[in-house]
Amino acid sequence: MKALITGASRGLGLALAGALAREGWELVLDARGGPALDKASAGLARTTVIAGDVSDPAHRAELVAAADGLDLLVNNASTLGATPLPALSGYPLDVLERAFAVNTLGPLALIQGVLPVLRERHGAIINISSDAAAEPYEGWGGYGATKAALEQISNVLAAEEPGVSVWWVDPGEMRTEMLAAAGEDVAAAPRPEDAAVPALLRLIGDRPPSGRYTAS
Repeated sequence: MKALITGASRGLGLALAGALAREGWELVLDARGGPALDKASAGLARTTVIAGDVSDPAHRAELVAAADGLDLLVNNASTLGATPLPALSGYPLDVLERAFAVNTLGPLALIQGVLPVLRERHGAIINISSDAAAEPYEGWGGYGATKAALEQISNVLAAEEPGVSVWWVDPGEMRTEMLAAAGEDVAAAPRPEDAAVPALLRLIGDRPPSGRYTAS
């Protein structure tokens, strides 16, 4: 089995990569920081690392080229957007445009690139979302909008591609650098290994119907 995981140098992406590697999966891992990705993946067997930005078409082409025989795409790479988290009334639109490029358009473009092989292999897609996609948290409007758009893309994709499992997942609050950058209390949050990864492994193993799921 082969999986492509974006944003895999830390946090949820790295934790899931480790869990799948222990189960014998072959991995293609992406992250923006090449040295961090190399260091994070050093102990993982059967792993190809391709550093780059999912908003860059040339980088996405590299990922798609490495995805022959792919069974699972995990769109986990994300950017928080503007920090400190601003109100929508003053949200810098250039930063919001960048957030949509990474959080929404990049995942869709990757999906488009690997769909032929996922159709052939009856594979699966996991799009990592957030409760900010559905809840009116002050300051989270920009990030939440990018994830809400990703959720609707996932929802329609599931209807259009019945031969591919499409799951969009709210992993819940986790102890990550992104949560810290948002000014939240990371000490009180569980590690991705303890919170979201077991739920994602259940999805991958049980293959439930396409839809929205939460780690809890």
